[in-house]
Amino acid sequence: MLARMLSTDAVVGALDQALRTLSRSTVCARPMPQPPTLEAAGGDPQGGLTREERALSGALMRVNHVGEVCAQALYSAQALSARSGAMRQQMQAAARDEGDHLAWCERRLTALGARPSLLNPLWYAGAFTLGLIAGQAGDARSLGFVVETERQVEQHLNAHLQRLPAADLSSRAVVQQMAIDEAGHAEAAAHAGATPVPMAVAWLMRRAAAVMTRTAHVI
Repeated sequence: MLARMLSTDAVVGALDQALRTLSRSTVCARPMPQPPTLEAAGGDPQGGLTREERALSGALMRVNHVGEVCAQALYSAQALSARSGAMRQQMQAAARDEGDHLAWCERRLTALGARPSLLNPLWYAGAFTLGLIAGQAGDARSLGFVVETERQVEQHLNAHLQRLPAADLSSRAVVQQMAIDEAGHAEAAAHAGATPVPMAVAWLMRRAAAVMTRTAHVI
């Protein structure tokens, strides 16, 4: 069934999305969030971070970057396998927001002197596969997958706000806006008619995310 639903243009578009994501060539449409003021940081967007604080921020933003790599894969696959044009457009719109997040995280990694995860191709492939599976379950269940994913991501980002060094105002501004956007994606999917995912599926999603988070923190 999936093969019949896919056009050549759609497949080429998905491949292009994958290449842009993994080659770190995503361009953000929105300006990168900035702290309300840098005066508290002495005018330094890094806030005079210690070596340990910079390492912690780099590791946390690497994890967040992996999350955005996965988001690009998920939304690309779900748009590819959507049953309706409205569903496809919704997935593509969310992917654009996630593309901003991806570019912002890349900038923070560069500023912090940190690298992205070495396993990004693996994360992308796994997330793309999950997106195709969700899409094959139908638009309502695919939307339910979005709701659960985005709610888990929002919780994860809020936890990172508790861990990021207080002086790293730039990373905190980015993560705060990301959390706002993720909540918006979950709400939009719920309003579009999402069918809640089974509790067992939600549990498995949390366990998989935990493995990814621990791994990306160091690799």
